[in-house]
Formats: sequence, C-alpha cells, structure tokens
Amino acid sequence: MEKLERADLRELLKQRTREVEAVIERYLPEEEGYQRTIFEAMNYSVRAGGKRLRPMLMQETYRLFGGCGQEIEPFMAAIEMIHTSSLIHDDLPCMDNDELRRGVPTTWVKYGYDMAVLAGDGLLIYAVETAVKACKMEADPAAVAKAIGILAGKTGIYGMIGGQVVDVQLTNQPIPREKLDFIYRLKTGALLEASMMIGALLGGAGEKDRKKVGEIASLIGVAFQIQDDILDVTATTEELGKPVRSDEKNQKTTYVTLEGVEKARRDVKEFSDRAIALLHELPGENPFLEELIRMLITRNK
Repeated sequence: MEKLERADLRELLKQRTREVEAVIERYLPEEEGYQRTIFEAMNYSVRAGGKRLRPMLMQETYRLFGGCGQEIEPFMAAIEMIHTSSLIHDDLPCMDNDELRRGVPTTWVKYGYDMAVLAGDGLLIYAVETAVKACKMEADPAAVAKAIGILAGKTGIYGMIGGQVVDVQLTNQPIPREKLDFIYRLKTGALLEASMMIGALLGGAGEKDRKKVGEIASLIGVAFQIQDDILDVTATTEELGKPVRSDEKNQKTTYVTLEGVEKARRDVKEFSDRAIALLHELPGENPFLEELIRMLITRNK
C-alpha cells in the first residue's frame, strides 16, 4: 500500500475535513420558531469544531469498499450529532463539570444547565431523524435499515450510554482493569465501531469483512482513549482546547493511573499496529484511511 507523504497527508486531511464539515452543516436544523433556542444550542455545540473523526472514518471506510453514493452523508451527520450530544452531557456539572470544550465555553455555560440537557437530548433524537433521510436516496433499503440499527445499538444502553453508566457509577471509586476496559470499549469504542461498520455496510462489504472492520474500530477506540488519558497528564489546556488533569480533578481511574504513562504509550502502539495489520487484510486500498488511523491514535492534541 502506497504511503502518503506528510505534506500530502496534511493537505488531504484539510480537504477531507472541509468535505465532512460541509456535509454536517447541510443537516443542521434551521434556527427559527418558538423553540429556536434549542436549535441554537445544538448548532453551537456541533459547530464548536473537533476532529470530525467519526464521520471521516465512516466516509473513508465507505470509500474503501467502493462506496460512491450520497446515502452515507446523513449517517455522517448523524454520528457527529450523537458524539456531540455525549460531550454536552459529559461536561454538565453533574458529570465532569467542565467549562471549556474545543476552546470555547461548554454548552451548559453558554446556554444554561437546563438547555444543555435538552440540546444533548435533541441531538440524539435528531440524529435518528437525519439518518432516516438516507431512505429517500438511491440506496438499498435493507442496508439502510441495518445501518440505522447499528447506529442505535452502538449509541444506546448496550453501547455508548451503557459505558457512560458504568463510568458514572464508579466515579470516586477505584476501577479494576476489566471494568475500565469495558468502559473504554463502550463509551469511546462503540461510536467508532458504528462509524466504520456503517461505512463498510453501505459501501457493500460482506459480513466477514464487516466483522473485521468492527475489530479494527474496537482497537482504534481503546488506543484513542488511552492516548486521551496520556494527553490529560502531558498536554496543556491550550493544546487540547479543554481543561487538562480533569480526570485527576474528578478522581477518575484511567489507563494511565493503572498502568503508568510509559506502558500506556507502548499499549497504544500495540493496539494501533494490530488495527493496521487487520486493515491490510481487507480488500481494496485507501492509503488516507491508514494514515488517518495512525495520526489519530498517536496525536499530541
């Protein structure tokens, strides 16, 4: 597989990010009507920025399997809405009590606690409304229905929300390694799995390849979260755009507190190497997807 030069990768990343941003923007609600405040809060939260990792991974996996239609776009917007909703709720005073996200005031600081709760809820439901729009496009209805099932399953009580439940319940308590792995697999990994599995499904991948894609995404999710833990103790607030040492402040057990920074770094490399090895077993080529995975897992901000 031909590797991209660093300068080419940076330029391609900017181009792909602009594409993803344009897709997300097209599906945001109009800020009008008596309930205009909720639309403003939802849009503020989504437009605050971020890496757009999940929709980008979805799109690139879709392309890996030969996908070239528009039915992927509502799902790209939907996954970013769901991710943003989780950040809104994570930042609330009853959760992590953070006042800065992506370099700007968190939603509850900007719009109030009550409206932030509603904005998070609103994005969750609106994400499903958005994904359903793929049914009106030239796509296999059965595949779209299955994709909506993946989206819901990886978001709900057996996915992201399930991971958040265990995370919240164990706040201020020591967390054994097996429960921490469970939290990471669901809270962080589930949406990454949804992103890549939906991309593969709508791109035309068979069941065997979709399963392998799920394994790749799971490894990426764990490595991504461990790297997040590392950055929380090694980076600055300016670099991350959010408070550092927030895990320490909230007395949360992390991979770093259990294993130390050096082992955490070794394990990030191990998980990422395994993910790339599995990626090479899939049909088709997408050099940008491979470099994107490497970059996101080993990021320094």
